Amino acid sequence: MTSETPPLLSRVADSVYWMARYIERAENVARFIGVNLHLQLDLPLEPAYQWQPLIDTSGDAERFLEQYGEATEGNVIQFLAFDDRNSNSIYSCLRAARENARSIRETISSEMWEQVNSMYLQFQDRRAARQHESLPEILRGTRLACHMFQGITDGTMSYNEAWHFLRLGRMIERADKTSRILDVKYFILLPTTTGVGTPYDDIHWAAVLKSVSGFEMYRKRFGRISPRNIVDFLLMNREFPRAIRHCVQSAQESLHAITGVSASSSEYESQKLMKVLGAELQSASVPRIIQSGLHEYLDALQTKMNAVGESLLQDFFILGPVERSVGAGGAQH
Repeated sequence: MTSETPPLLSRVADSVYWMARYIERAENVARFIGVNLHLQLDLPLEPAYQWQPLIDTSGDAERFLEQYGEATEGNVIQFLAFDDRNSNSIYSCLRAARENARSIRETISSEMWEQVNSMYLQFQDRRAARQHESLPEILRGTRLACHMFQGITDGTMSYNEAWHFLRLGRMIERADKTSRILDVKYFILLPTTTGVGTPYDDIHWAAVLKSVSGFEMYRKRFGRISPRNIVDFLLMNREFPRAIRHCVQSAQESLHAITGVSASSSEYESQKLMKVLGAELQSASVPRIIQSGLHEYLDALQTKMNAVGESLLQDFFILGPVERSVGAGGAQH
């Protein structure tokens, strides 16, 4: 492994990686809850059509059904934002990120620790106070706090092996969430096909872009709303930071920096799988993907990303992380 500092312990690498994934997950959940709150003002629907897609995107539909049953606004928000029984809720993700950060304070900067600790404590206070009436402000504050953590990380941490593990976790989590949001739109979101091509459909597609903070950048690139262009933008764009291809390419770069060996080497299974995934995205064609089935393509893509995550566990993370959960983006977190 290439670094001016000593190689990371497996425990440290594991905690850095999962700290990044949990923070990225919390920010993503906060964003798409906020987008849905605005969407219901523009396009009010039955709760099953308005809020169920958020549960489907999270990958925790079975757990939600068991604990809450009906996908009402209150149930979905409680489950995704505040429920400590849901290991992928915003609260649980911030708690897990803080515990991982606490265990590696000697590796990350003091400013990073202070930011993780602060955003967890602030969210915990609001959760305990049941300040749900100010939910949009809570969600916005969470998103900004997560963005601030990323800025602090890039401004205060050496770009060493630990930083690359952090970036690797962030990018794998981000690619997974983008693929799930895109998949839900095509496969679940519209209750019938009668809305396709109408202004209502445009509102939904705009919400998809806003769910990945991509609405403005898409408009600058393509202008008018077009489902095919949106698929192209979120799947194949190499410049937009939440596009799947960009995320996979960035993860591949960090993995190469960590191993220090050629991608063709058989030493690391995760690097081989990542190379295959990057090559498939590079050679893919959006028209062919849509023709053969976007849902099937994205489902296969998620399976391959999960396989990369499992191989990272075998290649680098001998010990388990501080806290793990079963849910979106992989078998065990």
